[in-house]
Amino acid sequence: MQEPVEQWLQELLKLDNEEIKMTEKQLKIVQAASEVFAQKGFAASSTSEIAQRAGVAEGTIFRHYKTKKDLLLSIVAPVMAKLVAPFVLRDFYKVLDSSFDSFDQMLRAIIENRIAFLERHMQVFKIFIQEIPFHPDLQEQFQKLILAKVLEKFSINIQKFQQQGAIVDWSPHTVIRLAASSLMGYVLFRTFSANRTDSTWNDEKEREATITFILKGLAP
Repeated sequence: MQEPVEQWLQELLKLDNEEIKMTEKQLKIVQAASEVFAQKGFAASSTSEIAQRAGVAEGTIFRHYKTKKDLLLSIVAPVMAKLVAPFVLRDFYKVLDSSFDSFDQMLRAIIENRIAFLERHMQVFKIFIQEIPFHPDLQEQFQKLILAKVLEKFSINIQKFQQQGAIVDWSPHTVIRLAASSLMGYVLFRTFSANRTDSTWNDEKEREATITFILKGLAP
């Protein structure tokens, strides 16, 4: 299977946008940086290592990008704005635009959707999860391009189940925050830890426990 970063770099080549069109050398630098940032994190990465992996001189990087942070933003900004946000939303809208008979049915669909997404796009996700907390400009893009749209869609579903009396009548954003914390906690722990290090992990039981926890916590 082709690495997600490579898929997205191929998409960047197709974008008809002068602001983010890249030369072949820039694409090599960005791909190398994506791999190094995902493996080591932004702070522990060096431009010399990125240059070596890209097969260019270190000075070449600084001809294209003034600082290492500029290089990070060159990866995250166009990918988030042009590829990640639309792709995440299109993928997630398959769930949020569906009609569910019960709240727990929707929770199960979200879990399956997010696990599948992480399995396909782990490398770039690692960059986002590592760097967004430390870069306000990335936080702003994430909130505007992804979070706000997901909250809008998710709120419609929450209000429907509230009107049916299935969940507590709190602010939809509060309900989403509480449910998302539990769901993402399960998905991330399952993805990064449990399946590799914990031989006692029972995925089906953990999933059902997570859903039951949310349903009981949000019961009216």
